[in-house]
Amino acid sequence: MIELSEVWTPTQGDFDAFARVSGDDNAIHVDPDFCAQTTFGRTVSHGMLIYSKLWGMVRRYDPSLRQVSQQMMFPNPAFTGEELLLEITEHRPNILTMRVTRSADGAECLTGEAEVTC
Repeated sequence: MIELSEVWTPTQGDFDAFARVSGDDNAIHVDPDFCAQTTFGRTVSHGMLIYSKLWGMVRRYDPSLRQVSQQMMFPNPAFTGEELLLEITEHRPNILTMRVTRSADGAECLTGEAEVTC
């Protein structure tokens, strides 16, 4: 049974580096001045950066696991400088449930599942 958890506080440097690697340099992720004028008030994480952190946890746990499929939703934003709780549990054989919440208010930033195989 897989049960993993980790705390992570994303930085603007994380957002900027992911933007360079992914090519997703949308202002909502990389421009604090622009974001200050939005309803968010600050930069918002790329959803796939959060998922990449989760997948990194899986690979550290068992490097032989491979992803077959994934499904995820991003119901609330994750902000730079705000602590997140990343959790992974094996829901049923080969199905991992993934959840990321903001530590400050418990808001879910990512919910989803990944099917894995060795």
